[in-house]
Amino acid sequence: MPLPDCNFDGFALYAALDARRREQTLSWNALARQVWDLSAALNAARPHDHSFSTSAIASLRTRGNTSCQHAVLLLWWLNATTEDFVTPEDFVTDPATGTAGVELPRCDDAHRLRWNLGRLYATLDAARTRHGATWARTAARLGCSPGQLTGLRTPATPPTCAWP
Repeated sequence: MPLPDCNFDGFALYAALDARRREQTLSWNALARQVWDLSAALNAARPHDHSFSTSAIASLRTRGNTSCQHAVLLLWWLNATTEDFVTPEDFVTDPATGTAGVELPRCDDAHRLRWNLGRLYATLDAARTRHGATWARTAARLGCSPGQLTGLRTPATPPTCAWP
């Protein structure tokens, strides 16, 4: 059974970020600081965490991709959803009720919006198994390594507002 197409348009996300950045007359560094400051209290409590870097945004401009954790923070800053940057027929043809177009949760500044990677891993593993695909085939389809996918099983994250 073929794996479904699921193309997130990182170039479109970059264009939306650039438009909002220009609208607010921000430099790329200032935009990255604003994204990081969405979790200001958490950042103060965890002074050794790496701040949000403009390189996460630059990868959108040059390659059209970034990590899912970086993307969700950028979507949060834009007040956008993942579906705003995915062609619906390329994503999920029959989404479960209440899962498509759902707004990102609002977090206070003591938390950081993150994907629930354990749940994502379980869902991906179930879909992979249902399609009879190996981790290698799934990774090739998604444009990443098998280790990146299996690593979703045991993520290390700060206090979060997990989504979805």
